[in-house]
Amino acid sequence: MKVVELLRNDGKPNVSYEIVPPKRGGSVSDILDIIEQLMPYEPPFVDVTSHSAQIYYEEQQDGSWRRHIKRKRPGTLGLCAAIKGRFGIETVPHLLCKGFTREESEDALIELNYLGIQNVMALRGDDSGFKKPVIGDRTRNEYAVDLVRQISAMNSGHFLEELIDAAPTDFCVGVAGYPEKHFEAPNINWDISNLKTKIDAGAEYVTTQMFFDNKAFIDFESRCRQAGLTAPIIPGLKVLTSKRQLQTLPSRFYMQIPEELASEIEAAREEDVPEIGIRWAIKQCEELVSEGFSNLHFYIIQTPQHVSKVVKELRKRA
Repeated sequence: MKVVELLRNDGKPNVSYEIVPPKRGGSVSDILDIIEQLMPYEPPFVDVTSHSAQIYYEEQQDGSWRRHIKRKRPGTLGLCAAIKGRFGIETVPHLLCKGFTREESEDALIELNYLGIQNVMALRGDDSGFKKPVIGDRTRNEYAVDLVRQISAMNSGHFLEELIDAAPTDFCVGVAGYPEKHFEAPNINWDISNLKTKIDAGAEYVTTQMFFDNKAFIDFESRCRQAGLTAPIIPGLKVLTSKRQLQTLPSRFYMQIPEELASEIEAAREEDVPEIGIRWAIKQCEELVSEGFSNLHFYIIQTPQHVSKVVKELRKRA
């Protein structure tokens, strides 16, 4: 099923998750164990992140370029197939512009279609050293909207090259939204205008960057509706579990942590921080559900136990 078909509007928490593939040399069983712990809470779908390869180019004597690749976290596509096959839940692989050519993206999408995976998240991705926009006749998507357009074209049966007997794909495409605006955007309205462009290009839903201030999300959602954006917007959440995250999360994800939460964590013992984060997340979820946002998305990385406590408590109170 497609993500937009799995979203609920019955006022009860409907919680999806995002996980990170193991590093090269890690074991897929570790990730499957995480999903096993989440299954009692009936996740509608699970996102699986992707990471750009570390890429550099070496110029050859004949003027051509040799491309060197090292992927630190391989296996997003295979992991999605393994999760869906073992647990029967929908998976959403992340596809990136940076670090991948349009040809590689098409190959990945054809493979996902073959595996019966109908949902993808289209993202620009972090800079990965992919400096040359064209290598021979290979090109890349510059922005997420370009990747959305490529997927939409494949859904209409248009591929980069003519493929014999190739049937159109049927992907449901998600994109990212930023309640506190993307760090490169000059202002929030400009950022929302770009988001609407991605929806107009064929994306069907939005999952937001993590936030800890519900007012920021509610204002963002309202601005999106005023701009004519009608696609579902899923709030992205995370449980704070360490004092270090007071610095690392804002610097990495360009979001703010409310003074009330930051002060409580700073004054607490390190071992007490997870419980503070859990309480805050429960409060966030309850407020969002009461405002009509029953579909929630948790970034859990590889530690599901804290989010499990949140979801378990939400199910008790629902």
